[in-house]
Amino acid sequence: MTIDASQFVKWFRAATPYIHVHRNKTFVIKFDDDAVHSDGFNHLIHDLALLNSLGIQLVLVYGTRASIEKLLNSEQLSLEYHKGMRVTTAAVMDYVKEAAGKLRIEIEAKLSMGLGNTPMSNAELRVCSGNYVTAKPLGILDGVDFQFTGEIRSIDTDAIFAKLKGHEIVLVPPIGYSTTGEAFNLSADKLASSLATHLRADKLIYLMEAEGLVDSDGRLIRQLLLDEARTLLADSEETTAIHSYLDAAIIACAGGVPRVHLIDRRIDGAILQELFTRDGSGTMISNLPYDVIRPAGIDDINGILELLEPLERQGVLVERSREKLELEIDHFTVMERDGVIIACAALYPFAAEHTAEFACLAVHPEYNNEGRGEQLLSFMENAAARKKLKSIFALTTHAEHWFLERGFANAALENLPVERKALYNFQRNSKVLIKKL
Repeated sequence: MTIDASQFVKWFRAATPYIHVHRNKTFVIKFDDDAVHSDGFNHLIHDLALLNSLGIQLVLVYGTRASIEKLLNSEQLSLEYHKGMRVTTAAVMDYVKEAAGKLRIEIEAKLSMGLGNTPMSNAELRVCSGNYVTAKPLGILDGVDFQFTGEIRSIDTDAIFAKLKGHEIVLVPPIGYSTTGEAFNLSADKLASSLATHLRADKLIYLMEAEGLVDSDGRLIRQLLLDEARTLLADSEETTAIHSYLDAAIIACAGGVPRVHLIDRRIDGAILQELFTRDGSGTMISNLPYDVIRPAGIDDINGILELLEPLERQGVLVERSREKLELEIDHFTVMERDGVIIACAALYPFAAEHTAEFACLAVHPEYNNEGRGEQLLSFMENAAARKKLKSIFALTTHAEHWFLERGFANAALENLPVERKALYNFQRNSKVLIKKL
């Protein structure tokens, strides 16, 4: 397939901030055994190797349910469940060990040998596993003895971090060990959530065998705040595998993991799309708002210029030099998504007249018509109100109706502060609009 050079350059420039942001971060990634046995697993292995090469510290957790059930079915045995949790007898535990051990070897083999025909063929990829998880019996619930089904007691984070610092990928099976020498069957979803919490991971990623969370119209839900995720789970009338992921994601977010991603593993390259594009490929649950509005700083100059320069060339905004922007940076506010500036605006106060100019509003083209400009305007209005200002005004050649729809009114040049009126450019013939606060 021929890749258009200009599109590649555009994509690479867009991905670069994410490469920088993710470097030296810790990600816990969980996938099912269905993924291991799928045709797309080699591609996933290549993607994981790429993440490792970019300095991302990876902890991988794999599920074993399908493999265990296949082994039990071959022996005409069944796995008992109670309230969605597995009951693991001593006989079943033997098959759990067999499935977990076989999968571990298969995954390690792929990580070791699956890079030969890729640009990562010369990369050194080291994988380790071990007894990092201490577990205890789940016990008896509602009169049901879960026997060798366990729950996590502790995680040896120091040992895991030592391996990660050595640039190794840590592979964790869904089995925990007791101080008495027993092994217990663990929920891989809960194990991944617990690992992410204990390791204070930057991201927890669930690679699912499903398309992701969708709304009532069947559209993918791109992002949820923690409280929104809780509401969605509480309002759900059915229990599905994806709701199990959502429950684990909520626990992780509440435990301090900043972002949890639910991704359809079946999409080729889905994890790369999620991590290195602005909108991703799945659903992100976050304990903080995805888009952050904050005061601009000198380090934001390049990002602001990228937004302003296209509008300046079109004549929508007055041209500003880098030097002028540096001098005025304290007046600017930016909206940031994942370390990337997607919108900006400025507020220039005129204290003597108790007013301020709202200027330099620019939104990245990919986020037009999504309310970002209105969010910045509202933020600036509140900032002006806190300064005890009585109004804000704007000068525009292209967006008169946008301002009118948001409570501004047409005004005359004489209504501008004296200092600003002296700088008015009659060649541009900008409309003057004022809004009382």
